Amino acid sequence: MADAGAMTRDEREVFLADVHVGMLAIDEPGRGPLNLPIWYLYRDGVVLISIGGETLKARLLRAAGRATMTVQTETAPYQYLSVEGPVTLEPKRHDSLELATRYIGPELGQWYVENNADTGDVVTVVLTPEHWRTHDFSK
Repeated sequence: MADAGAMTRDEREVFLADVHVGMLAIDEPGRGPLNLPIWYLYRDGVVLISIGGETLKARLLRAAGRATMTVQTETAPYQYLSVEGPVTLEPKRHDSLELATRYIGPELGQWYVENNADTGDVVTVVLTPEHWRTHDFSK
């Protein structure tokens, strides 16, 4: 039986492209998964996440080769979406100002970029969704 609250393909694409803080979960051997909040972009069917190339997140992503990201609304009726799939780490491929402005607006975005300069080891995590879990409680 189909889940009556499941999002359609178009609904989930729009929802993931909207502004949400993502929770990125990565396997951490010997412990529970590492699960941290992240800013992201959703473009051309992939999730793009900017991280330091030598961070714990980066090391775990390289080792695991896969990750899960969940996003949700903060007010009722609640909606959530989770994507899981393979990840690659590539040279940085988006504008830091665009990402900061997306999440905190033009004025604070500019301040953020000016006061949090890239260290040179920034990479883009590309998460390719293979498995989706969604629910829209308004349905």
